[in-house]
Amino acid sequence: MVDETPQHRKPVTIYDVAREAGVAASTVSRTFSRPGRVTAATNERVHRAAAKLGYRAKPIFRPEKGVATKMLAFVVADIANPVYSHIMKGFQEEATQNGYTVLLIDSTEDGQAEHQAIQSVLHLVDGLALTASRLSDSAINQVVKITPVVAVNRIIAGLPSVVPDTPRGMRRAVEHLATLGHTRLTYLSGPAASWADGVRWRAVSEACFELNLHARRVGPNVPSIQGGFDAAAAWREHPTSAVMAFNDIMAIGFMKSVQRSGLRVPDDVSVIGVDNSISSVLTTPTLTTVASSTSLIGARAARALIGQLQRRSADTAEIIVAPMDLIARESSGPRSENFPPQPSKGDTDVPRSP
Repeated sequence: MVDETPQHRKPVTIYDVAREAGVAASTVSRTFSRPGRVTAATNERVHRAAAKLGYRAKPIFRPEKGVATKMLAFVVADIANPVYSHIMKGFQEEATQNGYTVLLIDSTEDGQAEHQAIQSVLHLVDGLALTASRLSDSAINQVVKITPVVAVNRIIAGLPSVVPDTPRGMRRAVEHLATLGHTRLTYLSGPAASWADGVRWRAVSEACFELNLHARRVGPNVPSIQGGFDAAAAWREHPTSAVMAFNDIMAIGFMKSVQRSGLRVPDDVSVIGVDNSISSVLTTPTLTTVASSTSLIGARAARALIGQLQRRSADTAEIIVAPMDLIARESSGPRSENFPPQPSKGDTDVPRSP
């Protein structure tokens, strides 16, 4: 006979409650942790099942309002992108030196997921660093009403923002290509919701206008290897002798695609990325890129956020600009005399200056 006395009875779990209530375990968890996120009917059904089985939810840590937790949230668009890892490393090192713990949130390039994740941790953290956020300015300003925020790789009015000197970096890249004899280039753009993408394209097009080069934009694209492959297909419709990508990962995807089709980099097409990620030196050929010190950006972001926490009444809406420059490697070279062919009608260019 099995002993069913209380001290020997198997503890009831949320999975038992989920089966009894006919809902997912995550719904049970949400019912007890954030009851406002489930319907009244679901809330009642879960609590009825829990009472029947004798389940008792563990109390959730919720610090008193105004009490510091010494924890900061670091929100990134995609942690698989190595550049964000380097920014976070600089952020975490600076935060640790000041006695803070860092909580990572990966939004996977999804603005809605980012918003939900931020809402779920607002009661746990003293402040947020939003890195390449996909939220709208209005959504971010709603968060600012609750907790201090610093923007990274994006400028948001009224907030301290840490950004690379994109106009300088992209101009250096265009000057590099012009010196190599290139007269036409294609910019492989990033996500439609990316603030950084708009700034990079504007810097490229302005530099091309001033240096008498033609520039064409392809996109938007997912900032991934596959995004680079997809952009390569669009580039083939109107090929140019030089390509600049939204980031290194896209540039690498583009290179792999054109190499598979028999083209040579840089003999047939020169390629430049952005970020100087670790991947840029692991490719064949190594990737020419534009970048600033990512760890420096992370450290300055942490410093700006902690400064807000220490001086809440002070005006801290400064824009911190990190130097950005070209790192020339093997993927960029002189323009070939036989490539590319002249673009066909319908090619949209930044016009030559008079």
